[in-house]
Amino acid sequence: MESTLQSVADQQVLYLTTIGRTTGLRREIEIWFIVCRERFYLFAETREAAGWVKNIRRNPKVNVRVGELKVNATARVLDSTADRELCDEVAAIAERKYEWGDGLPVEITPTV
Repeated sequence: MESTLQSVADQQVLYLTTIGRTTGLRREIEIWFIVCRERFYLFAETREAAGWVKNIRRNPKVNVRVGELKVNATARVLDSTADRELCDEVAAIAERKYEWGDGLPVEITPTV
C-alpha cells in the first residue's frame, strides 16, 4: 500500500466520503492532503466545526479517492497532546506542499 500512497502523494486534492452523522447519507468533499507513514493526513481549517470532522467523530469509516486510487479507510482526529510529534511532522509536510499546515489534523488509515 505504501508505494500506492506515495504514487498519489503529489496530487493536489483527494475526495473524502464520510457518512452524514444525522442523515446517514454519503457526503463527499474535496480537500488538500499529504502522505506520511503510509497514511493520508487532512487538515480541517475550521477545526471541530467542520461537518466532515463531526461525521468522522460519529462514524470513522470513510472512503478516499485520489486520481484512480480508491480505498476504504478509517479516520481519526489527532490529539494535539498525545500525538504532538506526529502533528508537528504532518504540519511541516503540508507547509512544504501547500505553504499551509494549519488546522485540525485528521489521520486516514487505509484498511487492507
